[in-house]
Amino acid sequence: MFVGFGRTVQLDGPLRYNLEPLRTVRLFFDMTNGLSYASRLVNLLGNVAVFVPFGILLPLVISGYRSVVRLTLLSVLVITLLELLQMLLHVGSLDIDDLLLNLLGVWTGYVLLRLVRG
Repeated sequence: MFVGFGRTVQLDGPLRYNLEPLRTVRLFFDMTNGLSYASRLVNLLGNVAVFVPFGILLPLVISGYRSVVRLTLLSVLVITLLELLQMLLHVGSLDIDDLLLNLLGVWTGYVLLRLVRG
């Protein structure tokens, strides 16, 4: 998350952030912008997939997070902290779309857990 996918520290530039919901997602669905399919796939599905385990394991390990509301609140807090750290450490940007995609991953994991456990 902080060093993967060819990320490097960019100390000389401004802090990078996007607070406009779905701005980055729309960019990845715009087929005329020259981005590779691999880049699109890694960004969209990767941001979802990386948090699926969070949605499965947290309710299994800590019974208080079996509530989707509590799980969502904790997830938003943790993901926001990670996004802020990426921006402040200059190893990425804070992007509201990443938070939304990560949260979708948490919910996907939670739904999978509920389906398996009944």
